[in-house]
Amino acid sequence: MQANQPRPPPVPSRSLVPEEFPLVLTVFLALGAWRMSRRNVLIRRIPALENLGAATTLCVDKTGTLTENRMTLVELRAGEASWRGDAGEPLPGPLHEVAEVAALASQREAFDPMDAACRRFVRERLPARAEQHDRWQLVREYPLTPELLAVAQAWRIDADTATVAAKGAPEAVMGLCRLDEAATASLRAAVEAMTASGQRVLGVARAELVGEPRARSRDYEFRWVGLLGLHDPPRAEVPAALAECRRAGLRVVMITGDAPGTARAIAEQVGMSADGLVTGSELAALGDEELTARLRGVEVCARVMPAQKLRIVQALQAAGEVVAMTGDGVNDAPALKAAQIGVAMGGRGTDVAREAAAIVLTRDDFTDLVASVAEGRRIFDNLQKALGFIVAVHVSIAGIALVPMFFGLPMLFHPIHVVFLELVIDPACSVVFEAEPAEPDIMRRPPRPTAAPLLDRRTLLLCLAQGATVLAVCLGGLWYVHFHLGRSLSAALGVMFTSLVLAHLGLILVHRSATQPLLRTLRTPNRALWWVVLGTLALLLAVVAVPALRRMFHFERVPALELLPWALLGPIAVLWFRAVKRPHAARG
Repeated sequence: MQANQPRPPPVPSRSLVPEEFPLVLTVFLALGAWRMSRRNVLIRRIPALENLGAATTLCVDKTGTLTENRMTLVELRAGEASWRGDAGEPLPGPLHEVAEVAALASQREAFDPMDAACRRFVRERLPARAEQHDRWQLVREYPLTPELLAVAQAWRIDADTATVAAKGAPEAVMGLCRLDEAATASLRAAVEAMTASGQRVLGVARAELVGEPRARSRDYEFRWVGLLGLHDPPRAEVPAALAECRRAGLRVVMITGDAPGTARAIAEQVGMSADGLVTGSELAALGDEELTARLRGVEVCARVMPAQKLRIVQALQAAGEVVAMTGDGVNDAPALKAAQIGVAMGGRGTDVAREAAAIVLTRDDFTDLVASVAEGRRIFDNLQKALGFIVAVHVSIAGIALVPMFFGLPMLFHPIHVVFLELVIDPACSVVFEAEPAEPDIMRRPPRPTAAPLLDRRTLLLCLAQGATVLAVCLGGLWYVHFHLGRSLSAALGVMFTSLVLAHLGLILVHRSATQPLLRTLRTPNRALWWVVLGTLALLLAVVAVPALRRMFHFERVPALELLPWALLGPIAVLWFRAVKRPHAARG
């Protein structure tokens, strides 16, 4: 070997290095992302997996997340005339115009569920008028803006005739029509009655277009036409998911652009509290510190513009919350980026929202988000178990590696011993613990603090004690066989190594759960565990029984009656720690 060529480190130093730490982190996060993808959750940024377990507040949209995003037009009102879909009556003539104007204010190739519902209603109820509309030419669109929560579209009917249709928040459309106080008060009462049942209520208006289209929708002389109510049923599974969030110490905040009455009704239907409801206009009038105080305990925010979501996220973070924010639009991107966990709705979300988010829900389902939190907690929980196992086994390995240096003994560990131990340790800490199912109470615990260490002081001391116990048993076996019985050091090494390997298997069982009895954990399915345990036992038996393998491991044959007690003492010595861990878990 050349003088300047680095020499390999001696066996003791190699055995001291807990090189499993980076392996465990990589495997856990990679497999965790893979498991989530099978549940319709795509992880774009790996740190979000860790943050999920610490999330304290989930900010969610109403439409499509808590509800089915399946809009149906269920009520129309114009003057004294009204129609409800559940009455089974034909649509009265005076309400035809309300339906027509709503459809004309909607996109032809409807992507928005409200537009699709309005278009579908006219095709089904007024097919002749729908065919006429198909021949009209769209000449100008007026999109929704933060200043005006209404959309409008100008249509050319023929060479001499054109019309403009508008729909949007009732108060915005009333402003376009410049209604007096009496008319506005009457319409507000009708809106409140409709929103009380959870409907999304829109106002519709019409204007005549003479000459070229105007620059702004406000420049037309709009005429009030009527109100329409859309129903989007809550998802059946949402109340149970919200109850699970409460048990887990998770706060859920519904953020919607709907009217306060609609938001309040939907909140009551899914089991949320609308006490202290905050509106977008109120939010705009508050300073940052005032908003942080105002949002304390609030579960519903209504008439919120997408751009205001960023302020809500920042206010919650200022109060010490770890925020998961859902969004789907371009304007949601800043809030998704600012939240510790940005969640884009993949089904209806824009590319901009998906790029800004750390997680994408492909199914736009609130229960998938809750399941993601549970999975994040399971990953962190199992990561703690794996790291605790690594600490415990390396204490015994380090002690055995260092003993010869202090007592003038020959080297006890050879490279082949280290390789064998790695065949047990690496699969156990990376695959076995990663595959461990979640603890039964995983979603009945409060969120962990973001500054919480992977191993707290008490757990670390417990792991060190476990490793020291294994070390004591192994050295005890070495001393008894070599010094007391007078057998060769190679025979004593065989006893010590057998006790060490079986003690490590015992440590796997000890670290599987901090809350369940040992017998119950043995019945908990984990195929990787039994592959590791049975494979290790088979290899160990071959090493002890086959002469060629014994020589390879520098062992000599030991009578079964001398080997068996120390072989059993290894795992038994660590299993008593179950009695220490369970009371600690119960207090935690």
